[in-house]
Amino acid sequence: MITVRPAGERGRTRAGWLDSSHSFSFGDYYDPRYEGFRDLRVINEDTVAPGTGFGTHSHRDMEIISVALSGGLAHRDSTGGRGVIRPGEVQVMTAGTGVSHSEMNASKSERVHFLQIWIHPERDGLRPGYGQKAFPEEGSRGRLRLLASRGGDEGSLVIHQDVKLYDARLSPGQDVTHSLGEGRHAWLQVVRGSVSVNGTRLHEGDGAAVSEERLLHINADADAELLLFDLR
Repeated sequence: MITVRPAGERGRTRAGWLDSSHSFSFGDYYDPRYEGFRDLRVINEDTVAPGTGFGTHSHRDMEIISVALSGGLAHRDSTGGRGVIRPGEVQVMTAGTGVSHSEMNASKSERVHFLQIWIHPERDGLRPGYGQKAFPEEGSRGRLRLLASRGGDEGSLVIHQDVKLYDARLSPGQDVTHSLGEGRHAWLQVVRGSVSVNGTRLHEGDGAAVSEERLLHINADADAELLLFDLR
């Protein structure tokens, strides 16, 4: 079963400095049909104006992943974690018992475009932590590449939940397959371009919840970039 979450129906937050689209209920946007999927709680697509951003604020008991799409995002947190992520880089933060952080546009002249992802941790009260890693674009061309996992498999970043996050970049006509284990689910998020998953077409910004499917066959209709979450 594949249920499409169309890009144009996502929640929207617009401020003078921020344009954000919400796949799931977030902040002032609430839709009881979309409060997350399995352990996946938030996928926000954010564009932030130059020289602005999310000032210092606090989180707890959440795994937070940031994926840069264009520009640079500067991170600083109360654990001492800090860095700027740019396209091809991924950042993870374990909020655990509590962490304060800021996420700011690193540029005074260009917008930053990124995905903010929240995942429920396997348990509350974890020790806060931070990680960042570069994943060169060529490593995901024509294949699913592991970005984050509970065990840090294949050089991926560590997250504290039974979730595997993959990315892929496909040329027109290219395809990839992914097997889901017994009782597993998936969420597919199209970052750019368009793809078909088991015959269901998805366009840029669309998401899809997948259950009761043992094999995913993903085919690119155009140049495409996607994220795939393998969830319990």
